[in-house]
Amino acid sequence: MPGFLLNTGSVVLCAHLGQAKPTVPMPRVKVMGMPITVQPFPYAITGCINPPPPANVGPCLIGNWLVAALRVKAMGMPVLLQDSRAICLPTGTPLTVVFAQPRVKGI
Repeated sequence: MPGFLLNTGSVVLCAHLGQAKPTVPMPRVKVMGMPITVQPFPYAITGCINPPPPANVGPCLIGNWLVAALRVKAMGMPVLLQDSRAICLPTGTPLTVVFAQPRVKGI
């Protein structure tokens, strides 16, 4: 499915409202003046309110992307889109893209 490309200004949250930010943005490709993000690199999550053991498994720490663009690549790596899918570790919950830049779409 087509979707808007994610850049460093995109708002991505874990299921427990933790803020997810890219660990390695792609500085050679920019959309709206900000570097885009690509699939092999995870997102770091801060501010997750999931309770620690023994009540639960603890807060989300890393978001690994499972699905990215099929046809659009940057430096040989698939770019992340608004409809890309990710899973958080150690909780196993998804990341949700709340806001992505509204100018460039990819498939």
